[in-house]
Amino acid sequence: MSYVASIHARQILDSRGNPTIEVDVLTENEHLGRAAVPSGASTGVHEAVELRDENKKLYGGKSVLKAVKNVNTIIAENILGWDIADQTGIDAMLIALDGTENKSKLGANATLAVSMAVAKAAALDANLPLYRYIGGTNAKILPMPMMNILNGGAHADNKIDFQEFMVVPVGAKTFSEGLQWGVEIFHALKTVLKKKGFSTNVGDEGGFAPNIQSNEEAIEIVLTAIQAAGYKTGSQIMIAMDAANSELWNAKEKKYIFHKSDGKKLTSEQLVKYWEKWVKEYPIASIEDGMAEDDWKGWKMLTDAVGKNASWWVMICL
Repeated sequence: MSYVASIHARQILDSRGNPTIEVDVLTENEHLGRAAVPSGASTGVHEAVELRDENKKLYGGKSVLKAVKNVNTIIAENILGWDIADQTGIDAMLIALDGTENKSKLGANATLAVSMAVAKAAALDANLPLYRYIGGTNAKILPMPMMNILNGGAHADNKIDFQEFMVVPVGAKTFSEGLQWGVEIFHALKTVLKKKGFSTNVGDEGGFAPNIQSNEEAIEIVLTAIQAAGYKTGSQIMIAMDAANSELWNAKEKKYIFHKSDGKKLTSEQLVKYWEKWVKEYPIASIEDGMAEDDWKGWKMLTDAVGKNASWWVMICL
């Protein structure tokens, strides 16, 4: 058994140039676990709270010095001397220390960074790779990667309403092979965009952000890139969507407004029909945030309509 010998948090900048928190956890055996918690461009109202200082004089209000202080004081006072291998106990302690439903007291960014740093330090202490430490001695399967290659929504200044178009290498035999396929499609997409006269600038999360005029044109260009890279949809590559449709929801009108493309307004029933048509026409394996986060009637209709098609389980997630 080894214990938490020290913990230290600091403010760093993430890939968007925004402040975030980084935490170091050092074990008795001098193994260092380090973790940082970047944030997304779009967040839901029910998500755990990312604690920021709201001081407009510091990074436009986005500094995280309160979260840093919470780690270096409140959390440090409670975690020092704790068995580094007791991940469950440490996580439960962090939840109890915060005491809120949405982590608004200490900040989800503070508690998550600590939890991840503890896991990394414990894995080093056990002389195991992180995946095996977390997954157990028989761990050998990695998650299927979903690679974001084209951006719209809050991630890009273009006319695409949906936030992320991703490729999923369902036919790859190994993770490394799947990664290779995704990279090759990404570069093929760049060539396709250039030939069509589009910009190849990238969005917030690394996908291309061309000034495409519609959502349909966006997915058709992704399909063209897959073919140009030499791969087949269905058997080798599927498409995953992160629509972030809470961004399109107008609570007053109770409609989804495609404000970036053509301005059309859809009811929940109409948007479900829209997705049903897309799943039939395109090789879609996953739809994330296909409806607004509080549109529970819409979520049920969407799951009933496309939760399982003829050949692929379509994952619907909020």
